[in-house]
Amino acid sequence: MVSLQTPVCEFGRPAIDFALPGTDGKVWTLDQCKGENGLLVMFICNHCPYVKAILDRLVRDTRELRDLGVNSVAIMSNDAEEYVEDSFENMKIVAQREN
Repeated sequence: MVSLQTPVCEFGRPAIDFALPGTDGKVWTLDQCKGENGLLVMFICNHCPYVKAILDRLVRDTRELRDLGVNSVAIMSNDAEEYVEDSFENMKIVAQREN
């Protein structure tokens, strides 16, 4: 059975700067992603059954966080050749569908 609970993480850790392509065609840096009250960084992928199970809730929760000044960024670090569903083109499709 799939667990829908995630253990609480260690908050307040500094993030390493990045410059990554976004599904919107822009290149995003850490500073551009930060919200007034913080940034939630998630490592997710399209093929993950855990992500699939909570995607609707994840979208809802990140919108609520945005309203509180906490932005969110989802990074996919999988090898897209090994997991075709996680390709950048497929990430764009999911992002467009969920926005």
